[in-house]
Amino acid sequence: MEYFDEKLIKQNLKIDARAIGIPSGSAEIFIEKTLENVKKQLKNKTIITNKDLERIITKELKKYNSDLAYIYKNRDKII
Repeated sequence: MEYFDEKLIKQNLKIDARAIGIPSGSAEIFIEKTLENVKKQLKNKTIITNKDLERIITKELKKYNSDLAYIYKNRDKII
């Protein structure tokens, strides 16, 4: 079971966005909209796995920036 730590996810996404050169204003908008939609999707779920959370966040990020979605999905796999 995964705990949805919005603050930590937001912080990590901001770091990733900065690393790939997304302007901070745009990144903030992408992240806010993404997390808003993620919260809506998780609203009725009682148990969230790490894979579920990753899949939902990645799907929502792709709507705004596919590069940021890729970085998030492969965060611990990229060398």
